[in-house]
Amino acid sequence: MSVVGFDIGNEKCVIAAVKQRGVDVLLNDESKRETPALVCFGEKQRFLGSAAAASAMMHPKTTVSQVKRLIGRKFQDPDVQNELRMLPFETSEGQDGGILIHLKYLGEIHRFTPVQIMAMLFAHLKYMTETNLGLPVLDCVIGIPSYFTDLQRRAYLDAAKIAGLKPLRLMHDCTATALGYGIYKTDFSNAGPTNVAFVDIGHCDTQVSIVSFEAGQMRILSHAFDNSLGGRDFDGILFGYFAACFKEQYNIDVYSNVRASIRLRAACEKLKKVLSANAEAPLNIECLMDEKDVKGFIKREEFEKLASGLLERINIPCTKAITGAGLTVGKIHAVELVGSGSRIPAITRQLASFFRREPSRTINASECVARGCALQCAMLSPIFRVRDYEVQDCIPFSIGFSLDKTPILQGSNYVLFPRGQPIPSAIVLQLQRSSLFHLEPFYANPNELPSGVPSEISCFTIGPFQASNSERARVKVKVQLNLHGIVTVESAMLIEEHVDDSELSTKEARHVTNGSEDGTYMQSKPSNASADGKTNDKTMRRLEIPVSENINGMMTGVELMEAQDKELKLAQQDRTMEQTKEKKNALESYVYEMRNKLFNTYRGFASDEEREGISKSLQETEEWLYDDGEDETEGAYTSKLEALKELVDPVENRFKDEEARTQASTDLFKCIADIRMSTKSLPNEDRESLLNECNKAEQWLTEKTKQQDSLPKNIDPLLWSTEIKKMTEDLNMKCMHIMSRKASHRNLDNKGWDQRG
Repeated sequence: MSVVGFDIGNEKCVIAAVKQRGVDVLLNDESKRETPALVCFGEKQRFLGSAAAASAMMHPKTTVSQVKRLIGRKFQDPDVQNELRMLPFETSEGQDGGILIHLKYLGEIHRFTPVQIMAMLFAHLKYMTETNLGLPVLDCVIGIPSYFTDLQRRAYLDAAKIAGLKPLRLMHDCTATALGYGIYKTDFSNAGPTNVAFVDIGHCDTQVSIVSFEAGQMRILSHAFDNSLGGRDFDGILFGYFAACFKEQYNIDVYSNVRASIRLRAACEKLKKVLSANAEAPLNIECLMDEKDVKGFIKREEFEKLASGLLERINIPCTKAITGAGLTVGKIHAVELVGSGSRIPAITRQLASFFRREPSRTINASECVARGCALQCAMLSPIFRVRDYEVQDCIPFSIGFSLDKTPILQGSNYVLFPRGQPIPSAIVLQLQRSSLFHLEPFYANPNELPSGVPSEISCFTIGPFQASNSERARVKVKVQLNLHGIVTVESAMLIEEHVDDSELSTKEARHVTNGSEDGTYMQSKPSNASADGKTNDKTMRRLEIPVSENINGMMTGVELMEAQDKELKLAQQDRTMEQTKEKKNALESYVYEMRNKLFNTYRGFASDEEREGISKSLQETEEWLYDDGEDETEGAYTSKLEALKELVDPVENRFKDEEARTQASTDLFKCIADIRMSTKSLPNEDRESLLNECNKAEQWLTEKTKQQDSLPKNIDPLLWSTEIKKMTEDLNMKCMHIMSRKASHRNLDNKGWDQRG
């Protein structure tokens, strides 16, 4: 099994794999290190990754991009509606309030969820990895933004499961980057922790993390983000600028044409990169719209002025990250700048001004997340031995719990897992309950969340159960914030104490009611406390209680199985279409190859009648290929190819057999010569027998060759190379038989001599 890390970006994907010599980034079919995060549906098959990018212009309304911005989100979310307005495919609201993507495929409209589209990407990356490594892929670590909600994290796990992957961890992007940075670095100060700010400006978001490094360990102090500030927003500034210019100069509205918009956005992205290295840059697009060629020009200074509002926003997550870490700018020892959108010079200047030091670029801006994920996968997998290195991440949101709609008070607030809580963590709640109840985790501070995210996370049903004595019953519930950053209820245990009245009154006097109005919350303690240990109290009864979860928007077990079956069928259809293309290409190649050989290489081996008939069939097949056979089945192409081969094979066999016959004749003559040389040591009878066989074979070959040479090449040979090879084999067998008989006689003579001795 292999160990891999996946970085699914908004625009590109990167795969890194751990090998014996280190971490390698895998290449795709085009030998590129980055693969487009695209899924395109053609009329009869899907195109994924690089193939989808090549087909996107032909199928703009069935090409799904930026699915990372949609997964685990609600259709009515205002931010989602803004995203959908920029995307060309049709969508609608699902029954659970999620997003349904409408795509035409096999003549019908199919509806897919973002989870299913993401699963297609995962399956494609899994296939690429297995092809590249020649090993099955199961265990992996997947990079995710730190601002992903509980539902989005679960959606990623569902997508991975549909694709046949087993994520060992969902890892925050900046955490993965920090791991790849810290595990190899050996010059950290011994005087105390080294605090490094990681600023990741991606295609659609900005993430900032403050990380504390010490020898053999790293600890995330804080996460901050702006989930709507990335490289594409700077592209959008250029897009809006040139769209307005072209409307004024050329009287065209780019917004009204999907293809024109896609082409202009792509040109603006390239222009942004040119401006990163040059003070000015031109923009030229041929036949953008209404058969009009357009030209534009912009200076870097003008671009930075247009983008000044975006540049100022970069300071906001930086400030939040510093504050969340409890540090000042002066306590930051280094700043690392990564991400595909980080190459704009004005961004570097903005960050240098904020942190009062020049940002460094010591790690690969596009591959650092995938490399860090691969390292983490190796650390979690039993396959590889990695030197000890502690990675302590934290959650960027405060999480509370409510008990039957009433918030549970923890200390002075309702937060059980505060912002910055290490991942993983667990808390054991002791609740006075005697029958079924509900626990509902929620985000305690809406200001920490991306806009439009509801505070509700999920609902856990504890039960059914029934205590025999409600006053003396307690329920211990273990709540976990797992390695993925997902809140779960690990277990629930009913504990009933049977004691006399004097003991009961003493214990009740010691209870401290700390929570809701009905006094149900009794105790909260860390998971390392002995919650379920053995007790000497013989009157204690323990009973495990069933726990079920209900998460609005999450796929059920049945839906997961249906999605897996659908993915398998789609993959099978893709394979069928690829095989059909291969057969069609093979037929087309055969037509052109045989047409050329028929009048050159095979010219002397075909009669005029054969040449005319083959030529006619080749012409008819070519016309069929570009007419009725443009879109046919695999069987149709195979039968056409077989029909042509029936006509061509006799001619081709004559040509091939002439060369093979010459070689076979040479081999037979050599065999005859070798046998004649080996007969000198044989008894007279055996020697005469072998020489006689050699003479017969030589005479047969000479006569047959003479007859063959008298015949024209355009008829089937009188003497085939297979006949000569058969004669050679027979002659060798006879020789070996006689030689082995001689050896056995010699052994018997020696044995007799030994006995006489």
